[in-house]
Amino acid sequence: MQNKIQIVTDSTADLPADFIKKNNIIVIPLYVNFPERTYKDGVDIHPKEFYPMLEQSKNNLPKTSTPSINDFIDTYKPLIDQGFEIISIHISSGLSSTASMAEAAARTLKGKIQVFDSKSISSGIGLQVLSTVEMIKNNLSMDNIMDKLSEIRQRTEIFFSLDTLEYLEKGGRIGKVSALLGSLLKIKPIVRVDNGTYVPLDKVRNQKQAIYKMAEHMLKTIGEELPKHIAIAHGAAEEAGAYLKKTVEEKLDMKVDFFGETGPVIGVHTGPGVLGIAFIY
Repeated sequence: MQNKIQIVTDSTADLPADFIKKNNIIVIPLYVNFPERTYKDGVDIHPKEFYPMLEQSKNNLPKTSTPSINDFIDTYKPLIDQGFEIISIHISSGLSSTASMAEAAARTLKGKIQVFDSKSISSGIGLQVLSTVEMIKNNLSMDNIMDKLSEIRQRTEIFFSLDTLEYLEKGGRIGKVSALLGSLLKIKPIVRVDNGTYVPLDKVRNQKQAIYKMAEHMLKTIGEELPKHIAIAHGAAEEAGAYLKKTVEEKLDMKVDFFGETGPVIGVHTGPGVLGIAFIY
């Protein structure tokens, strides 16, 4: 008999809508707070309308906030009542308190809820969700899945290039990447997510160089073996994102699992022009 396990994640996983629907994933939205209105990420604001709004609000950037404990309780309780075990996979606790809100909700409910800190962002979380879907389909037990997820987390990499450090700096998420702030103008930083926080990986002059450098760093990381899963994401940079996808697929002779746009919550901190590559090796 198939295990009754439900996956819950949050909107920063930037999962494609068809994948969410096909695999019955529950996505809890984070919030994007513009001065005039608060939006639920991926529910009442989407990338197509968000990025133009972000560029117009240069001097008064929106803020982001986590789901409340009640948002999680309202999601978990009906699932527990239906007899589900829950695996709840979330954005790195080094960047957001979403996972700790989920844990607080889990503690108040009697049920088997495992909250998992992805120590990643965007497509890095998305690929961990994809791996969990595969394990559930293979009928692994909850405990077995959690053990394997911890191993997968160690092998999840995400690199992204930014048009500017302005959004990371203003959003207070810059961390060790601040070392690049004094660089010459026209430098595009490449950032790595390392154990859930941002660290500088490289710097280049233009977007095309960023694409080749990220592909190069990925090939260096995976060595001789092909990655198990791979995803490409962009923020208001579809053409460059498609070129990164093509470059990676040609170099590896494999198709990427996900290609899409980073959502509003991630976009607040990275800005338009972001390009990212996530993979599990």
